[in-house]
Amino acid sequence: MGIFTALFGKKTKVDFGELIQKGALIIDVRTQGEFQSGHVKGSKNIPLDKIMSQVSKIKKDQIIITCCASGMRSASATGMLKNAGYTNVYNGGSWTSLNKYI
Repeated sequence: MGIFTALFGKKTKVDFGELIQKGALIIDVRTQGEFQSGHVKGSKNIPLDKIMSQVSKIKKDQIIITCCASGMRSASATGMLKNAGYTNVYNGGSWTSLNKYI
């Protein structure tokens, strides 16, 4: 097992278009200023440093896709949400890459 796999888990192919069609909530974990400079239409801005204080506002059975600028913060947010008991959470990586599904 490589260090990347140990840190981030095994990567599996996810159909983000299908998840979005099913009503997934897209959470952008960048700062408010970054979010205001551009974001996925309909996404919700919850900065990474505030995600755990806002977790009670997110339904446990909701499909969630996290995104940020590069995928690093969204990977952290995905892990935090999974540790809090959320099971349908996916790291969407860069917000710009998710835009092709909207």
